[in-house]
Amino acid sequence: MSAIDQLFTQLRASKKKALMPFITAGDPSIETTEAVLRNLSSAGADLCEVGVPYSDPIADGPVIQASYQRALDQGFRLQSVFDLGKRVAGDVAMPRVTMVSYSIIHRVGTEAYVKKAIEAGYAGAIVPDLLVEEAEAFSKVCEDADFNLIQLVTPTTPKERQVRIANSSSGFLYYVSVTGITGERAKLPPDLQESVQWLRGETDLPICIGFGISGPETAATLAPVADGLIVGSAIVRRIAESNGSEDAVKKVSEFVGELRTAIDAA
Repeated sequence: MSAIDQLFTQLRASKKKALMPFITAGDPSIETTEAVLRNLSSAGADLCEVGVPYSDPIADGPVIQASYQRALDQGFRLQSVFDLGKRVAGDVAMPRVTMVSYSIIHRVGTEAYVKKAIEAGYAGAIVPDLLVEEAEAFSKVCEDADFNLIQLVTPTTPKERQVRIANSSSGFLYYVSVTGITGERAKLPPDLQESVQWLRGETDLPICIGFGISGPETAATLAPVADGLIVGSAIVRRIAESNGSEDAVKKVSEFVGELRTAIDAA
């Protein structure tokens, strides 16, 4: 059983929902990323997604696109993500996963990427641009290594395809709440809860909702239907608006604490 499987087993037993912040590796520096990451668990996070900067946006809105560009401008390299993982592995108990383009994994080699990620303490990878038709081989590599391959389902994904994606995924399913790119939104689709409930009847995987969660109110609305909530742009924006690492840690920790309180209350 992977670290993510263990986490959701524990959360379900205690009737809690997972809170998953997303942070961009290397924005504005790898030192700031590390400082924020080290403080997320105590602020109330259960799992962290570490974004691997990539020059060609996949479904990233302007806030995350800008964070990727800042990191790349600072000389970010993939090895920085692995080095970061190794530095925090002994101190950060919560599972960490990378959000990474399949083109990066393919360039490194699927088995080599999984090996490097595991050695760095990562429990899985979210791969937003991996087509389900091409996922079988990589899914098998991940399964053999007890490394979770987390894939995305969108509101426009046909139901039959949603089931196929679920069957080739592990750890949890990333349910995209809105059509389009990442970013904070004031309102979410009215049929979102119904769509998630349908998918829940088709898979035993935990379903975690991301895209568009702007704050405690949105999180509280979605908490009853989701197994976990993923918050990215709202956190990345706070880091971008911070004045140094200490201020970034303070802003993010306070916001994560507000999200945790809202989720638990809901």
